[in-house]
Amino acid sequence: EERGEPPDIDVDFEHERREEVIQHVYERWGRHRAALTATVIHFRARLALREAGKALGLSEEVTSVLAARGGGGEIPDDEAVRALGLDPGAPRLRHALAVARTLVGFPRHLSQHPGGFVIGQGRLDEVVPIGPAAMPGRTVIEWDKDDLEALGILKVDVLGLGMLSCLRKGFELLANHHGRRLDLDGIPPEDPAVYDMLGRADSLGVFQVESRAQMSFLPRMKPRTFYDLVIEVAIVRPGPIQGGMVHPYLRRRNGREEVRYPLPELEPVLGKTRGVPIFQEQAMRIAIIGAGFTPEEADGLRRAMATFRRVGTLPQYRRRFLERLAARGCPPEFAEQCWNQIEGFGEYGFPESHAASFAILVYASAWLKCHYPDVFACALLNSQPMGFYAPSQIVRDAREHGVEVRPVDVNASEWDCTLEPAPGGGYALRLGFRLVKGLGEEAARRLVAARGNGYREAGDVPGRTGLGERAMSALAAAAAFGSLDLGRREGWWTVERVKGRPLPLFAAAGEPDRGPDPPVALPPATPGEELAADYRSVGLSLRGHPVALLREAVGAGVTWSGTLGGVRSGARVAVTGVVLVRQRPRTAKGVIFLTLEDMEGIVNVVVWSRVFRRFRVEVQGARLMRVEGRVESSESVVHVIAERVVDLTQWLEHLADGAVEGQGTAALPGESGGSSPASGSTASSRRHPRHEARRLFPSRDFH
Repeated sequence: EERGEPPDIDVDFEHERREEVIQHVYERWGRHRAALTATVIHFRARLALREAGKALGLSEEVTSVLAARGGGGEIPDDEAVRALGLDPGAPRLRHALAVARTLVGFPRHLSQHPGGFVIGQGRLDEVVPIGPAAMPGRTVIEWDKDDLEALGILKVDVLGLGMLSCLRKGFELLANHHGRRLDLDGIPPEDPAVYDMLGRADSLGVFQVESRAQMSFLPRMKPRTFYDLVIEVAIVRPGPIQGGMVHPYLRRRNGREEVRYPLPELEPVLGKTRGVPIFQEQAMRIAIIGAGFTPEEADGLRRAMATFRRVGTLPQYRRRFLERLAARGCPPEFAEQCWNQIEGFGEYGFPESHAASFAILVYASAWLKCHYPDVFACALLNSQPMGFYAPSQIVRDAREHGVEVRPVDVNASEWDCTLEPAPGGGYALRLGFRLVKGLGEEAARRLVAARGNGYREAGDVPGRTGLGERAMSALAAAAAFGSLDLGRREGWWTVERVKGRPLPLFAAAGEPDRGPDPPVALPPATPGEELAADYRSVGLSLRGHPVALLREAVGAGVTWSGTLGGVRSGARVAVTGVVLVRQRPRTAKGVIFLTLEDMEGIVNVVVWSRVFRRFRVEVQGARLMRVEGRVESSESVVHVIAERVVDLTQWLEHLADGAVEGQGTAALPGESGGSSPASGSTASSRRHPRHEARRLFPSRDFH
């Protein structure tokens, strides 16, 4: 009550319809009373390195390497620079690094807030200048969003959420193909099969619980009720993690530790979470009830939490908080944990209501994935980009759940991915033209509109649609002429032949009829070349996994993901896989978490900071890597603790060249004694292999 100002208001809409909502606000209140707020963009390490390097004349290659792999989100130190093959003592480079360190945190420019709307009762343009944004149809005030609270101006955040779009599309597919009409309110509640699936960490694509940390936590938590999901959403956050609340909660939930309360009067505050504070408002109530904070002090603490990273006023409340709790007889370790959690909330934490609203979407997306994996995968692909995982991993996961996936085809695909009847009942997932690189939506829709009863040959496509060379080449590259009995190479050859022919409208204007093309025997592509071309054109392959083709080459002593769960904890293993995700959470004290994928599944790797310092270049730059280390398993969660990392990225390049299939390690140029195959490669003289591999097999770097 003492706050005396409007609360923060966030509203999530479908991300594909957010602009519709934004324009509605302008129309409803008028541009003289409503505008988006601004935000100050500050230099971070990568941008500071690029700007400093550019200003001081460093080459683009050097600045790119420093920014991409230098410090993992920090300005690299001398050791990191040396690991990149650069001389940290070079005067110009040393000067650039010093300038970059000075720039970090410094304001760079005023930008548009993602969705913060200022709505005034009177004319807003009499209070602050309003100007046009770079994006058409938007206007922005000149004040930073953080100034509005001090001025008492109302701000409503109009935010876009990809999962809302995904669920809407999923419900439409469910109604159209399975005849079941549902919405968020109509999903059957408390379904045991859904909780069983989440307990196995089978949550790829599921809202909020698809990250590495959540997948590791789910088998320990084993949620069985909706409120378990509320806690699941909130507990894997910097606040509870930094406060050390995660493991005590798990021990108490699993009956290995007695539920107790630091003060009797805190039982109503902490009862639902077994005596462990998890939500923001619990930390605030501990300050008021346990530490005796006045309403004014509590509101000051709330403001300090909200601006902790920017202003740094939170420490002034620490002594007060700890001393007052100690005076009430609260155990010092609990008080310290609570304070660490409050500091963590300054980074990111959830109030209970926020966690509950997100838990609705967790359950809805998990229910759809559990009972209709075909619908879920289709809707997820049609809502990209979103989440942690690329389309290739979404498709792999769908196939593991029994969904037949069919390739892009000129006679079957739409712009979006679709569902088609499958033999024996059910539906198969047909990949859409949206996945084809180089083919725009307008061209794809023309292709579909002119299709009629189908194209009989590749030459029909440009004749009916007027598609240009680029679109036709993109279709050929994607092997989209399969229904015409044309493989990728035959499709390319046909497209090249069609380029020189006149369109039907001008065919009678004297152009001689050349007759049918003579048959041409094209050399067959190797499986590796086909797989690499799939990734290059569509971003995924239905033919197999790159590691499967390299299995003989890299398989000596390698434990694959399918058998890793049976290895005893503490045993030494070697694993190999394509890097899907790199994560370096602020709360992890420099630890890197890697997700590798082989042909059997996913391997979770933990790289401690001391190991990261030794293998910095490999950890940050490899697209295919071998990791040697120890297995650590607990409650069905398996990790590999890295001790040695080897960059095998160049093997992906040789795979694309067809150079390693069916051959052993000796066929791999530059490989000697388990080291990286980068040296001595003939491919490196033609082009840098990592550039090609990075393009073919991209990873989601450093969330």
